[in-house]
Amino acid sequence: MLKPLCGAEPHLYENLATFCEQRHPRHEVLFGVASAADPAVAVVERLRADYPECDITLVIDARVHGKNLKVSNLINLAERARYGRIVIADSDIAVQRDYLERVTAPLADASVGVVTCLYHARSVGGFWTRIGAQFVDAWFAPSVRIAHLGRSSHFGFGATLALTRDTLDRIGGLVALKDELADDFWLAELPRRLGRRTVLSEVEVATDVIEPSFGPLWHRETRWLRTIRSLTPAGFTFLFITFTAPWLAIGAALALRLDGTFAGTLAGGAAVVGTFGRLVLHARGADGWRAFWRDLPLVAVRDTLLALEWLAAAFGTHVVWRGARMTVVGGERATAAVEGGDGR
Repeated sequence: MLKPLCGAEPHLYENLATFCEQRHPRHEVLFGVASAADPAVAVVERLRADYPECDITLVIDARVHGKNLKVSNLINLAERARYGRIVIADSDIAVQRDYLERVTAPLADASVGVVTCLYHARSVGGFWTRIGAQFVDAWFAPSVRIAHLGRSSHFGFGATLALTRDTLDRIGGLVALKDELADDFWLAELPRRLGRRTVLSEVEVATDVIEPSFGPLWHRETRWLRTIRSLTPAGFTFLFITFTAPWLAIGAALALRLDGTFAGTLAGGAAVVGTFGRLVLHARGADGWRAFWRDLPLVAVRDTLLALEWLAAAFGTHVVWRGARMTVVGGERATAAVEGGDGR
């Protein structure tokens, strides 16, 4: 398992510890940083002390191989990996103890290129982290599941990317991603171009939403949306149909305006059905009924904010990622140029 790290995060120790508690009989965990001064080093040393039975390696390597610093970190880690199956997971992910066995099982099929996982959000903080969690649970994850039901597999998520050494070698290694902003997507896409399938695992992992205020949340979510725009411009354009609350408001307004007409009845019925569906979606993402009622007033805020972010993401060519300013270029391969900062 390759775990690229950059800085301290809330719950970093707890999240990384879940990877040290795997039941898989033979595995190693490689943690990578670019500097010995990185605060994550102390967390890894604590893990080594607390999990002596786990094969943990800390790789401190400042070499930069391309414009994406996270991929440079992964390249440095992969050079030390000993096993034939490789699992990559972001630092803010938490998993169950049977995770490794389950996500690597599909790799026994030679037609499988990459196994990836969806995730649910855990808000770490107050109002804005709860808004951010709804972005994942009420929009992103359901959108992926609907696409998957439609037999689409054109995705790959940093929450988990599992593949064999053979597959990695056939796409040219991680160095093939060294200049890519959407490295997660391309790590799954390149094997697909070789005819190898992407499997969406039944395993769902957890990710932390830690943005404490509007500004960081806005930057993160517009970065995601701008990346989607660079990869699939048409798909990005039609995202507006998924912004539930604004459409429900329009439907309700039309029902009132056209009251007594067939069109008004149709608009009113659509608004009622849509509202029920949105409540069901909110209930599926809520952690119990208390959270359902607590966060219910946030639904309209969440959907409206998403619409505004979509409009903002339709323009501009830059994103900020881990302190790095990166240029998003549309076309066949979305590239990124690190112009400053210490992004990974």
